[in-house]
Amino acid sequence: MTLEVLDRFPRAALMTGPTPLERLDRLSEKLGIDLWIKRDDLSTLSFGGNKNRQLEYYFGAAQAAGADTVLITGAVQSNYARIAAAAAARLGLKAILQLEDRVPGMGETYATSGNVLLGEILDAEFMRYPEGEDEAGADRALRARAEDLRRAGRVPFVIPLGLANPPLGALGYMRAAEEIQRQAPDFDAMVVASGSGLTHAGLLAGVKALGLPTPVFGSCVRRPAADQTARLTEVCARLETLLEIEGLIQPEDIRVWDKALTPGYGRIGEPARTALTTMARHEGLFLDPVYTAKSFAAVLGLVEEGTVAPGTRVLFVHTGGLPAIFAYQEELATGAAVKAEP
Repeated sequence: MTLEVLDRFPRAALMTGPTPLERLDRLSEKLGIDLWIKRDDLSTLSFGGNKNRQLEYYFGAAQAAGADTVLITGAVQSNYARIAAAAAARLGLKAILQLEDRVPGMGETYATSGNVLLGEILDAEFMRYPEGEDEAGADRALRARAEDLRRAGRVPFVIPLGLANPPLGALGYMRAAEEIQRQAPDFDAMVVASGSGLTHAGLLAGVKALGLPTPVFGSCVRRPAADQTARLTEVCARLETLLEIEGLIQPEDIRVWDKALTPGYGRIGEPARTALTTMARHEGLFLDPVYTAKSFAAVLGLVEEGTVAPGTRVLFVHTGGLPAIFAYQEELATGAAVKAEP
């Protein structure tokens, strides 16, 4: 199979070109591996991130349907919602962002800064959904709002959240796999965050479609390994249906690691905190607390466990999410500036 199969799906032009692929020299020396980073944090719109690639296909479908409004669900600090609002602005559509309460007990900074602030600047309309683990209910709420808009003469397009939908967003990371192969082939392993499953499944499907033997490890950011494996199995099956192929991904191809998940989605534990500071203090690059700190923690963990052997050539996919750092000020601040000697 080649990736020409993707050409039959409409695609909005949100990516202006390949994102950089760089070697992390100091961390390679520290970890004893050949470590590279795919800088999808630098992808085009609104502080970058993996959702730019996913949304090319959702907005392509929206444009094909003649939509004037897009509706999408995400957590309060959703990178997906923020980039959707930016894409809508670029393409001349209205964005309606439905925010779920997925992370209880967070303060005012979490509720008003970071991605929320950027959504306001982008003039998005906000809705709220009280449940953080009810994807089908969130989709129903968006579709009810879309029906109201339709009766008012608008043309809405819903970007769905739940599993019972074609995984259009995964197509963007199939293309990313091809981009990576052109830039630097022959990685021994790839590591990426695994949440909704679309980025992880898409990258894995792209690797398999290109005939590469590279394992793709997904670091669980929302669910334990067993639950995430079941989710990815479903996403991959639906992706094969969407592509009209069979047998692209086998059960043994799905690899997940969940030892940085605790204390849960949107919470930062010690493995993720260590990963965030290690990247910053060795390479001057920042990770976000929700996704990339936990996915880079997988790189550190897989090396420590011996799953990734010394000398292995590893690609870490930086999926962005950086505005969320500012929403986690209370959780991340060390007080060093206050404690410093005058």
